[in-house]
Amino acid sequence: MPKPNPEAMEFLLTRRSRPAKTLTTPVPTREELLPILQAAARTPDHGKLEPWRFIVLEREALIRLEALASARASALGIGEDKAEKVLRQFGDGHLAVAVVLSPVVSEKVPEIEQIFSAGAACLGLLNGALASGWGANWLTGWACHDRDFVRDGLGLSDRETVVGLVHIGTERIVPPERPRPDLAAKIKWVSS
Repeated sequence: MPKPNPEAMEFLLTRRSRPAKTLTTPVPTREELLPILQAAARTPDHGKLEPWRFIVLEREALIRLEALASARASALGIGEDKAEKVLRQFGDGHLAVAVVLSPVVSEKVPEIEQIFSAGAACLGLLNGALASGWGANWLTGWACHDRDFVRDGLGLSDRETVVGLVHIGTERIVPPERPRPDLAAKIKWVSS
């Protein structure tokens, strides 16, 4: 039986994402990022399929992706307001990790469980960054769902998708606490 870890529980009860637009330099070095990625890779993974992978996007890559996203927004006829939010995500970012769903053909593990595992890897990455003292935010946006963008910009295969872009950096401001779910409305107890 695992021992209680009150510090970890306190972290989970008080964790708070940091808006990507408030993150700046410095960002983790490769050596500092490796244990965060290792924590993310300890995600639940039915069948030990590892149906996800990580693409670390450093500053120059993010600038390249901003230009590609701008071209894709024009090609797709995406309005300026909708396009701008994603363009700023790349243009203002200094480090992000793309968590990519790479489903594995399996007779025993349905793809939906593999999708859940990739989502859990995003949360593990986010929490690992926060627990390491960095600001972090899990985002997506229209570009993450555009096949041409993810193929040309990230080298994804036709079967792969971006589950999340986790931006990591130094927070400039501490965000205010936000309203949390009313657990009484979200929990149903079943005893028989």
